[in-house]
Amino acid sequence: MSIRTDIKTILAENDVSITQLAKYMTEASGKYYSQSNISQKLMRGTLKFEEAKLIGKILGYELKFVRTKSYMN
Repeated sequence: MSIRTDIKTILAENDVSITQLAKYMTEASGKYYSQSNISQKLMRGTLKFEEAKLIGKILGYELKFVRTKSYMN
């Protein structure tokens, strides 16, 4: 699954629009976010990890790394 699909699914499950999300992100971060800006980031796959964490925090989720398998060595 892509981050776009994940976030859109979580938004739908929580009955939150991207417009509402943009408002919450602006309030929480002090940085202006628009519906268009978030939609474009999701479509292009350019959402920053910090922004994904902020979205998770707003919606009541925690993003974390979970060790599974190493591709090193």
